[in-house]
This record gives sequence, structure tokens and C-alpha cells, in this order.
Amino acid sequence: MECVLDCSLALAWALPDESSAGAERLLTRLDNKSRLWVPPLWWYELSNALTVAMRRKRLTAADVLRLIELYRALPVMTDTLLGGEAVYRLHSVAGQHDLSAYDAAYLELAQRRGLKLATADKRLSQCARKSGVGLVKP
Repeated sequence: MECVLDCSLALAWALPDESSAGAERLLTRLDNKSRLWVPPLWWYELSNALTVAMRRKRLTAADVLRLIELYRALPVMTDTLLGGEAVYRLHSVAGQHDLSAYDAAYLELAQRRGLKLATADKRLSQCARKSGVGLVKP
């Protein structure tokens, strides 16, 4: 399996109140040939979500350390499109779909690499469908 992984779906693996059977099924489908593509932003989003969840007592410090190890073990590939070209492309995709530049990063990456998108975000899913990007069916 090769796809673009949105942070919303990755967090469904971490946060008990956001878990879903679909996210769990996707996790079990990964093998040594799988590639989960993410924009650099993904790592910041993930780190922030885990930090905030711990502050709000949704996770313990031990939970966060365990989850960091889980994410480190995933076959995550970080895309490296950065700089002026990235700003232009993200601005364009965000404008076309009325998305934040953060959400546009996932859609743009899926478009550019010709991959499906794995997301739990309904708005992003709708925009992906409208733009012809397939969605991973967990």
C-alpha cells in the first residue's frame, strides 16, 4: 500500500476518543512494502496533538512515549517539496478548494504523487473527491 496519510487518521490510532475501526483496519493492512507519504507539516501536527492531549490529560506521558515509538515504526516517507514552489502550489490548491494551507498540503501531495489519500477529515475527503484524488478505503 502506498498513500498519503493525513494526521487526522494517524491520530485516530492514538486518541481513544477518536479511534475508528477503519483506522485500525488500515493499520493492520500495512506491510514491509507499504509507504505512507506525509508532508513535513505532519510531524509538527502529530507532535502538537500528542503534547496537547497529554496536557489535557487525554494521554499519559507513558502513552505518548509508546505512541511515538509506534509512529517511528510506521513506513512514513516525508516529502521534501519546500520553498517558493511549495508555497505557490499550496496557495493554489488551498484557493481552489477553500482549504487551509495545512490541509492543502495533504491534497497537493496526493495530487503530485498520484496517490490516494487516507484521511478522517470529512471536508478534506470531499475536496479530494472533487479534485479526482482517490480515498483509501480502510
